[in-house]
Amino acid sequence: MAAALEPAEAEPCPEPPVHRLSVAELDRELDSRSELIDDKEFDIPQVDTPPTLESILNETDDEEESFILEDPFLLNIDNTDTHSYDTSSVASSDSGDRTHLKRKKKLPDSLSLHGSVIRLSLLKGISAQIVSAADKVDAGLPTAIAASNLIAVGTSHGLALIFDQNQALRLCLGSTAVGAQYGAISALSINNDCSRLLCGFAKGQITMWDLASGKLLRSITDAHPPGTAILHIKFTDDPTLAICNDSGGSVFELSFKRVMGVRTCESRCLFSGSKGEVCCIEPLHAKVDLRDHPITQYSLLAMASLTKILVIGLKPSLKVWMTFPYGRMDPSSVPLLAWHFVAVQNSVNPMLAFCRGDVVYFLLVKRDDSGAIHVTKQRQLHLHYDLINFTALVGEKACYQSISSCGGQVFYLGTKSVHVLTLRSWRERVDHLLKQERLTDALALAWSFYEGKAKAVVGLTGDTSKRKAVIADRMVEILLHYTDRTLKKCPDQGKIQVMEQHFQDVVPVIVDYCLLLQRMDLLFNQIYDKMSENSVAKGIFLECLEPYILSDKLMGITAQVMKDLLLHFQDKNRLENLEACIVHMDITSLDIQQVVLLCWENRLYDAMIYVYNSGMNDFISPMEKLFKVIAPPLNAGKSLTDEQVVMGNKLLVYISCCLAGRAYPLGDIPEDLVPLVKNQVFEFLIRLHSAEGSVDEEVYPYVRTLLHFDTREFLNVLALTFEDFKNDKQAVEYQQRIVDILLKVMVENSDFTPSQVGCLFTFLARQLAKPNNTLFVNRTLFDQVLEFLCSPDDDSRHSERQQVLLELLQAGGIVQFEESRLIQMAEKAEFYQICEFMYERQLRYDKIISCYLRDPLRKEEVFNYIHNILSMPGYSAEEKQLVWQKALDHIEELLVLSPGKAADLAAIHFSEQIESIISNLQDQFLLFQFLRSLLDPREGINQDLLHLPPCITEQFIELLCQYSPDQVLETLKVLEYCRLEETIQITQKHQLHEASSYLLEKKGDIHGAFLVMLERLQSQLLMLTQDDESSAEPSLLENIEDTLMKTIALCQRNSHSLDQQQREALWFPLLEAMMSPQKSSGSSQCLYSESLKSLTMQVLNSMAAFIALPSILQRILQDPVYGKGKLGEIQGLVLGMLDTFNYEQTLLETTTSLLNHDLHWSLCNLRASVTRGLTPKQDCCCICLQQYKRRQETADEIIVFSCGHLYHSLCLLSKECGVVTKGLMRWMCYKCNSSNKGGKLSENFSELKKGTAASLAQMSSESVLDPQQIQAFDQLCRLNRGTSRLALLTELARGGHGGGDKHGPLSVSHGDPATSSVFQNENFQLHLTPPPVAEE
Repeated sequence: MAAALEPAEAEPCPEPPVHRLSVAELDRELDSRSELIDDKEFDIPQVDTPPTLESILNETDDEEESFILEDPFLLNIDNTDTHSYDTSSVASSDSGDRTHLKRKKKLPDSLSLHGSVIRLSLLKGISAQIVSAADKVDAGLPTAIAASNLIAVGTSHGLALIFDQNQALRLCLGSTAVGAQYGAISALSINNDCSRLLCGFAKGQITMWDLASGKLLRSITDAHPPGTAILHIKFTDDPTLAICNDSGGSVFELSFKRVMGVRTCESRCLFSGSKGEVCCIEPLHAKVDLRDHPITQYSLLAMASLTKILVIGLKPSLKVWMTFPYGRMDPSSVPLLAWHFVAVQNSVNPMLAFCRGDVVYFLLVKRDDSGAIHVTKQRQLHLHYDLINFTALVGEKACYQSISSCGGQVFYLGTKSVHVLTLRSWRERVDHLLKQERLTDALALAWSFYEGKAKAVVGLTGDTSKRKAVIADRMVEILLHYTDRTLKKCPDQGKIQVMEQHFQDVVPVIVDYCLLLQRMDLLFNQIYDKMSENSVAKGIFLECLEPYILSDKLMGITAQVMKDLLLHFQDKNRLENLEACIVHMDITSLDIQQVVLLCWENRLYDAMIYVYNSGMNDFISPMEKLFKVIAPPLNAGKSLTDEQVVMGNKLLVYISCCLAGRAYPLGDIPEDLVPLVKNQVFEFLIRLHSAEGSVDEEVYPYVRTLLHFDTREFLNVLALTFEDFKNDKQAVEYQQRIVDILLKVMVENSDFTPSQVGCLFTFLARQLAKPNNTLFVNRTLFDQVLEFLCSPDDDSRHSERQQVLLELLQAGGIVQFEESRLIQMAEKAEFYQICEFMYERQLRYDKIISCYLRDPLRKEEVFNYIHNILSMPGYSAEEKQLVWQKALDHIEELLVLSPGKAADLAAIHFSEQIESIISNLQDQFLLFQFLRSLLDPREGINQDLLHLPPCITEQFIELLCQYSPDQVLETLKVLEYCRLEETIQITQKHQLHEASSYLLEKKGDIHGAFLVMLERLQSQLLMLTQDDESSAEPSLLENIEDTLMKTIALCQRNSHSLDQQQREALWFPLLEAMMSPQKSSGSSQCLYSESLKSLTMQVLNSMAAFIALPSILQRILQDPVYGKGKLGEIQGLVLGMLDTFNYEQTLLETTTSLLNHDLHWSLCNLRASVTRGLTPKQDCCCICLQQYKRRQETADEIIVFSCGHLYHSLCLLSKECGVVTKGLMRWMCYKCNSSNKGGKLSENFSELKKGTAASLAQMSSESVLDPQQIQAFDQLCRLNRGTSRLALLTELARGGHGGGDKHGPLSVSHGDPATSSVFQNENFQLHLTPPPVAEE
């Protein structure tokens, strides 16, 4: 892992020459550069969504594309660079996974930011030699690799192939005979100076070779238990000390000695596999510049088993410094270890990284002053994938010895080849993107290097400024190269849109990065000169500049570029863009007159003003040019065009900016020019004549023009300017002078409207009202203005004159007038708002009521005004009394204005005067409106505020009967206070039958109410029978039907509270009334006979719910008409009675059968449960745990529950599990109830039995099911029986006895869910045989 983070070198194998530093020097350097260390520098970007298998399989092969590593998403590799080294070549076609071709087109966006971080290369020479050795000398397949300045490859037949830096085969160690004896080479290790090689074999032997001569130095067979393969063998920094780890999980120290020319090897067991198998070992190696680090003297070794990590010191004596158990993990993954020296807290110490599966631990190793080693856990990472080796991912068949790292490169061994992975330098990463023609991504990556935000940066040295200079030079090269390339690759033929798109893809990117690098010289000289060769490219280039110009980020544009930019926008007719750019540009280097002419011709007034101001410091010429356009039509009294109105508005804003010291249209005028510009503009405005004016030109043309254009806005501009003026002598003179000119221009001319004149005097009044005012205006001028505004000659501008005068007074102009004269003239001119303003100042609020009443536009507001004065605080009692009296005097006028609002006012403020108001009102209809608003609750007045005698209500009902008889009944229903007797007399007097009937019913005289309705019905029927057939109107039949429905409703409402005789007294006369016209008509051919029959049947159907059917039939048969055999009219009724009888008979028989069946079923179940024996679960009490035969006490009984629990009765009583109900003791099972502590104790007592000490006898005659039985029983009922018949019949009985008013269909309660009906259950179904249909 550590090696993978080191810088890559030019050659794949040799280590770079390193300047050696002491630990102290290294500490100091790290301390000085600690701010440059980025902990996340080597983060690999995460992947959002990997491609699916289906998408990969559907991809087509493309032989021209380079090989892509199996899983580039995890390594952040997008494709293989096969042209990086002389020693590498294109991967063979049979290596790699071709289904991953084209993957680079689908890589996540993060790749475009970071580029290709890692380069994959095939070591072609070594790969070829491995294949050749297998063929020629039967070396077998490669099994292990070790890399240093040399590369060693072990084979399955026991050979070790040694290659140099140029991939040439230097040595072939061992023989196939040794391989046959020892097995395959399973582990390799090269020492620091590349002089010795250790080989571990699958059958446990170890050999040491001299790499200089190729001699076998040692053959070790007794270092560890025989028959166990060597998993790892590692040299330490001490060349005489090595560590090996065998397949039994044991770890041994190998100490090499040479005594008297004899080479020996001593073995010491560091860890026994019987205590847990060690799978991975890693000694701490220090680089040359860290060899004097104090921690290296301990010769640390990290070991990992399947459950824990150990760090031990081999020197000076064997000692365990740390044991870290990490718990159980995925058994399919192996533990991994790696050391690396890191700078933490300004000191360099070794960091141990441990990984298994997808979890990585980082452990920091430090030495304290006492010489003790401390290991602390720093971080823990959870990865999105499993690691099988720290340095690379090579597939499922990887083993420990298939990967080796050296000098920033990772070598991994395949069955026929060796590959190397290297971190690319920053320049290679940029060039790699350029080869793929990804210009935008390449520049973005280079810019991330420039800003210092990139990850895994290799090859950049020096301080920040030096790094930026190097990167900037490279970016400039790229920009110039791609400028040339873009122009060369432009399509010669085709649509102009294609050419534009071609340049749109590249030119904005080039412009962006030139501006980011602040290389204006490059942008506007070399690149622009190149772009100018192609007109399309030139246009795209110029348009790219616009957003930078508008945001003021682009300074130093050359004159040529600016000129071309203006001409381009003009040619494209993009005038708004042209104007927006001009006002942000420094145009001093251009031809000013040409630009002004361009702006004027294209109506770019903002740009023209900007050019004059910033180019020539001329602030007056733009005004003159604009005045020449708008003055002639204004002086001639013509209306302005839209274009001229825009120019006038711009002129006003421009003058305002100049006088306020602001530049137009944006920015500020230089401070040294502000006083000069103000003076120039004022002098210009107050000129007596224009420069090119005619002889008959009126004086002060500029002021006059602006006043005609927009008086109010021009005066606002002057007001803002006066605010900024300092009170020096010149400023005071300017103010007075311009005021005199304004008065002279406006007062001495009659061509200004009252509104314009009023604006002027309002402006003057505001200025004169200021505390530091220095202006002088003749007071007689204000009197003239008052005369002018109050002139009654012209009524067309009445509201405008009044509004202008009101603004003048509110602005402070009131001090210029005599108040009495002002009120007199305002009343004469009917300026009631002026009067209100003056009376308000004089606190004469009662007078204001008259102003409101006389003002046609604001009459309705008088009610709110009176209410506010009388209700709100801030007014004296005397003022309120005057207003109250004034309102009372004008109450009739207020009633005419709005009866509702007047009644509301009276109810709140004049409740005690209402009777006198009513008595004084002569207009009866007005009185009716007043009383209706006052007494009808629907009008919204709170009736509790009123305390009126009943005669007022009756007077209102009397008037209601006169003016709105249709609303009498509805009103009576909502009226809260009325005397019934008097009201009945009024309604009967006006023959309002429905209202009379309602009142009689409310009084309790049901029969009287019925007779009123019956009388009306009979009269309508009489009219129907007396009219000729042709004159019978449909409306009369509708009236009869309406009256009949109301009469039936009356009878139905009251029949419940009457006895049978009283019901018959209601219904039979009604039936008789409906049947009598049919008897007298004598002919069934009448137009209305069918309608009458239908109505009669409705009466009969309604009666049937309250009158016994035999009584109805008897009464009909006693009728003389039907008694003589004319039963055809009532045939339908008789058949209906028979149907109803049959249905009820069927229902009764079914109900009786169900009741009998349910009663028998219930009795059978009760008898079975009573006679069933009970089996106790044990022979001891569940409370006292003693046998039930503990003692013979007469009071002690044994209680057995159906759940099987057994108790002594005294024990149950001690736990309060017995309740006396109706003289009988009822028991509860203590255990079953105590286990259900969440709710109340169940009141469903268990079925119980009692007995003496000798026998068990039944204690209670009642058999009650315990909770478990009830639950099982309910489930059984739901499965087999549906809704319980008993519950159904109980519900029917409850519905039947709920009251005498339920004679219709079943009434279902929708209230409390505890009492909800079974008929509401969604699963409820009632299957009854329908009544038989009577055959005709």
